[in-house]
Amino acid sequence: MRRRLLPLVLASLVGAVIATAPAAADPPVPPDVYRPVRGPAAPAEYRYLQKTLPGQSIPRHAHDLAAAQARKLPTTGGRWKPIGPTNIGGRIVSLALDPKRADTVYAAAASGGIWRSTDAGQTFKSAWPDDWTQAMGAVATSPDGSLYAGTGEPNPGGGSITYEGTGIYRSTDGGAHWKSLGLRDSGAISAITVDPANPRRLYVAAAGSLYNGGGDRGVYRSDDAGAHWQRILTGANEFTGATEVIVQGKKLYAVMWDHRRTPELRTYGGVGSGVFRSDNGGRTWQRLGGGLPAQGPDVGRIGLAVAGERVYAIVNKTSGPFEGFYASTDGGDNWNRTPDSRPLTDSQSSFGWWFGKIWTDPKDARHLHVAGVALLTSKDGGDTWTYDDTSIHVDHHAMVWDSRRPGRVYLGNDGGVYRSDSDGDGGWVKARHEPYTQLYSAAISPQDTTRISGGAQDNGSLRSWGGDGFNEYLGGDGEENLINPTDVNNVYACYQYGNCFRSTDGGDNLTYFAGATTFKRRNWFTPVVFDPRDPKILYYGSEVLNRSTDGGVTWQPISPDLSGGPGPDPIYTNYGTITSIAPAGDGRTVYAGTDDGRIWVTRNLGATWTKLAEGRPWVTRVVVDPRDPDRVYTTHSGYRAGSPLAHVYGSTDGGKRWQDLSGNLPAAPVNDLVIGRGKALYIGTDQGVFTAPTGTGRWHRLGRGLPQVPVDDIEYDAGHRRLVAATFGRGFYELTAR
Repeated sequence: MRRRLLPLVLASLVGAVIATAPAAADPPVPPDVYRPVRGPAAPAEYRYLQKTLPGQSIPRHAHDLAAAQARKLPTTGGRWKPIGPTNIGGRIVSLALDPKRADTVYAAAASGGIWRSTDAGQTFKSAWPDDWTQAMGAVATSPDGSLYAGTGEPNPGGGSITYEGTGIYRSTDGGAHWKSLGLRDSGAISAITVDPANPRRLYVAAAGSLYNGGGDRGVYRSDDAGAHWQRILTGANEFTGATEVIVQGKKLYAVMWDHRRTPELRTYGGVGSGVFRSDNGGRTWQRLGGGLPAQGPDVGRIGLAVAGERVYAIVNKTSGPFEGFYASTDGGDNWNRTPDSRPLTDSQSSFGWWFGKIWTDPKDARHLHVAGVALLTSKDGGDTWTYDDTSIHVDHHAMVWDSRRPGRVYLGNDGGVYRSDSDGDGGWVKARHEPYTQLYSAAISPQDTTRISGGAQDNGSLRSWGGDGFNEYLGGDGEENLINPTDVNNVYACYQYGNCFRSTDGGDNLTYFAGATTFKRRNWFTPVVFDPRDPKILYYGSEVLNRSTDGGVTWQPISPDLSGGPGPDPIYTNYGTITSIAPAGDGRTVYAGTDDGRIWVTRNLGATWTKLAEGRPWVTRVVVDPRDPDRVYTTHSGYRAGSPLAHVYGSTDGGKRWQDLSGNLPAAPVNDLVIGRGKALYIGTDQGVFTAPTGTGRWHRLGRGLPQVPVDDIEYDAGHRRLVAATFGRGFYELTAR
């Protein structure tokens, strides 16, 4: 998350004005009013609870099976067009250099596929099929020019659930064509290593499914370029997988990580975690000790680097904080814990499981970089550290040195790809074309079709005006964004936990208003909506519904607690909240849905409320026909295994009776719904966008050219017959709708 941009927002400064101009500057904000949990664990928890049923985990291959169902549906409509952002970027989890083409670098975007740059990391073009999974874990090249991609992100959380992959793939033409090499049950591929002495010998670190035990996890070897695989290192239990595999001469090193997510809790460490070495090509392995933490339940994620006989390890605790940094000068037989360092400790924050990476300078084994919130650097083998959290985006995951260009290093983090010609010791230049932003929301304007804004994972609230290309006008994880349909300069933006702002000058100056609302709890993504008759009237959902009649300056609660109360988790106390609000066009009727599956309505602006449904999955959207307050739809999240519960419901009598409209939809979360011309329905799902005539439940895939990526939000402009989709990994897409 963008900690340097957003140390956060305040109770005593309700109505405080902050200036965001010029657009290139980091938007300043006052301290938080409400932020109960920080770091990537918070959105991971939000998405896990949203995309599962209570007490159930995500079924094995749920995303891939739903994608196969989606591909079988007929397609209608035109072609989707990407509309940016191209200059913002998104999370990069792995990097590789082309061995035959100078200045050619490959980047694996967490939920955006494989990308290729032929101009030393300045611009990137897709090198991966749009209609395959976009969830990535690793990319690697071999001396013969082959390109390998491992699917499924190994970092748990990160603004969403961990989308699992479909195995490992090879391309022999720079990403133009790909072939599956198997390991479909690997869940997430964390590393691919090609033996420098034999380009047909591959090693793969398979982290495994975060949600289901077993499968293809551990260290695998292939001696025929991936045609056949042999597991050469198996974990201590069904949830232990591999995150690193390193070839050093005749030795192999591997890192194993025991981690899982159950319906009750996450456990990101355990007895299976450790550093292992083989001295005979993987036939036998030993768990390294000699000063490293002993095997036990509190050993979390470990990062490893090997440079000859020098070996480095960073160890984090199961609960997330930093445990220690260790160095060995004899290949890992004996280890010394390096001196305590506040910058190094702080770099791991409370979520060291988000990083787990060390990189050594090929020319100097004592010159190190370590992944963290900031990028940590040591020039003396880990004895002392400096850090950079200002010249580059935070949260680092990938680095590679270019042997052709002295001093050149490429870096991947939550902001995209950077290049340094100073061995990574500063001088960073950001890529200028990288269209793989992870978006949560979209806002459009019927007055000006060039104006688009939206919330992005770890890249704040973005707007298409006020700067060169898209630019950030509020930091943090961008959440709800709104543009007044009658005044393009009246905009609203939020970051996590409902910390929201209003502006009358297009976002150049922002005034914080969330502190004026009534709340005990606010969801990680807090809904804010306009009244369809008068945009000066807004609604804001905590555990109660708030209403403003003066554009968000003042607020009044108009409901009791509409949820079933806070959940049982003592850490994540922000659940039991409103997740969607739907005011009708009659000026009196308002519907609301909650994260615990309740649907409510008031027909007198909150004087009385009627519960219309309960016991449903998480309500992602409630939508009411603006011309008919009795025609209402609800959409619901959750991957399910054999559950009869619907993803889409509709009612024509104000919620007295409901019809299951899920029909032939793939078994995947439905995230949004809008009503188009002729009362046609459009829905955004984890498998794309679909459309159906009202009330039929006969769904078609909408349009061609939309990558296989989750669509979190869709916006419809009837006057311009325009549909805009916010994707989690490929930016905004636009389609001419009917």
